[in-house]
Amino acid sequence: MNENFDLQNYLIEGVEGVVKEAIKATLKNPRESAFMLKFAKATRTASKKRREAEDKGEHIPPFLIASITSKCNLHCAGCYSRCNHATTDTKPVSQLTSEEWLKIFDEADELGISFILLAGGEPMLRRDIIEAAGKKQNILFPIFTNGTFIDEKYFALFDKCRNLVPIMSIEGSKEITDNRRGKGIYDKLIANMEEFRKRGLIFGASVTVTTQNYKEVTSDEFLNSLSDRGCKAVIFVEYVPVTEESSELAPSDTEREYLMNEIQRLREERPEMVYIAFPGDEKSSGGCVAAGRGFFHINSHGGAEPCPFSPYSDVNIRNSSLREAMHSPLFMALQSGDMLLDDHNGGCVLYEKRELVESIIAQSAT
Repeated sequence: MNENFDLQNYLIEGVEGVVKEAIKATLKNPRESAFMLKFAKATRTASKKRREAEDKGEHIPPFLIASITSKCNLHCAGCYSRCNHATTDTKPVSQLTSEEWLKIFDEADELGISFILLAGGEPMLRRDIIEAAGKKQNILFPIFTNGTFIDEKYFALFDKCRNLVPIMSIEGSKEITDNRRGKGIYDKLIANMEEFRKRGLIFGASVTVTTQNYKEVTSDEFLNSLSDRGCKAVIFVEYVPVTEESSELAPSDTEREYLMNEIQRLREERPEMVYIAFPGDEKSSGGCVAAGRGFFHINSHGGAEPCPFSPYSDVNIRNSSLREAMHSPLFMALQSGDMLLDDHNGGCVLYEKRELVESIIAQSAT
């Protein structure tokens, strides 16, 4: 395993590599090629903004995670978001509007944030916000989706707005995927991938890595099935045990070592796709990159949180600017302390040390 791995550079260079490949592949499509060239220029401009801010003593993370809804149509086994009550079946109330999210996207663009990951719940339920994101052509929006709401209107939107990149959740084989996500989900995902391939649209896949699938999802057979259908990125997320009953799904140290060794091999042998692992890449790149080190999270109600797995906030974006939220007392305390550098057993150091996070918030409130 590479102990000197630079996650942020890999992510940025990986996305830029996908963009360059897309430019080559779409030279016969002047509209798409023009967008890719424009976006490549925009990422360079954003990087310059972040460097200039760094020179002045202000750190701007290149990534933002935005959970744009708390509603989801699936009940995936062991879902951390439902266990944390961030995703519910009740009618969402007091969630940010598309206008409020567009304001956030505008501020992010001005600060030099190049990538905003749209999540949920199921983000495809908020077509209004995804359409608003499509207007921000300087920002790439990976959309973490279960894939069940991708229809002809969405395919048309993705064709028109090439900065919207679906990242569909798949767990490996049909049996494992359907067991965790529901009957028929795997077939829907494969049908989506085939349609993306036919239309020449970029997409990625996200995989929740558990003790049950860690070998399968790093196998050449599984990755061939993704690559052959045009997948450009695979994001491996170690399962976060949010209940005692689900702790057996969290990979052990031995299984995590296997995963990271395989990912290093894939980066060397299969560069046609980008491979990202959380938290494995964080550990080898100097600790957790949440709380503004590399990214932070805004929940569907506007709370600025260290990350989706650590649903704690001391500031709401409705009452502050994006810049102010990035410098909240909680974020500053986490960045200046040693907690983000600590080793941990589960998939998230902040979730494991949630009592300490709560005490920081309590102290800042007094």
